[in-house]
Amino acid sequence: MTNKELTSNLLVKQLTDLINGANAHETFEDTTANLPLEVVGIKPGNLPYSIWKLVEHIRITQRDILEFSRDANHVSPKWPEEYWVPADAPLNEDEWQKSLNQITKDKNDFIKLLNEPGADLYTPFAHSDGQNLLREAMLIADHTSYHSGQILVLRRLLNAWI
Repeated sequence: MTNKELTSNLLVKQLTDLINGANAHETFEDTTANLPLEVVGIKPGNLPYSIWKLVEHIRITQRDILEFSRDANHVSPKWPEEYWVPADAPLNEDEWQKSLNQITKDKNDFIKLLNEPGADLYTPFAHSDGQNLLREAMLIADHTSYHSGQILVLRRLLNAWI
């Protein structure tokens, strides 16, 4: 294996770790684990969002980044209205679990994209304004981490953090 291949493999591993979020903070999975459904729709104080709104925002945004990264014909949702759901709470436990499962699936699909043989982290996508796979990987990690921190704070405000 060449030095360039070793460096690329190391970078992909580090990006994977960053996306999985297990380094300097709680993971998305940790911040949403064992969460009573009755609190996910509450907006404490003057906050404009509930845990549900944040989870759905993560799901929609991550899905958009994934599709943008693998499909030149992908059309992104309209900003900001289509990145945020109007409902404060899921309809039921099934909708909640479906959203969480979709986030995990899309995250794993993006990691597979990073690990595809010959994946080019640096060359801008032909259909982009300069975005490349490396930037999109860091964007997923950064965006999910930011909103996972908000979820953790909401859980603490709602006395739902162990």
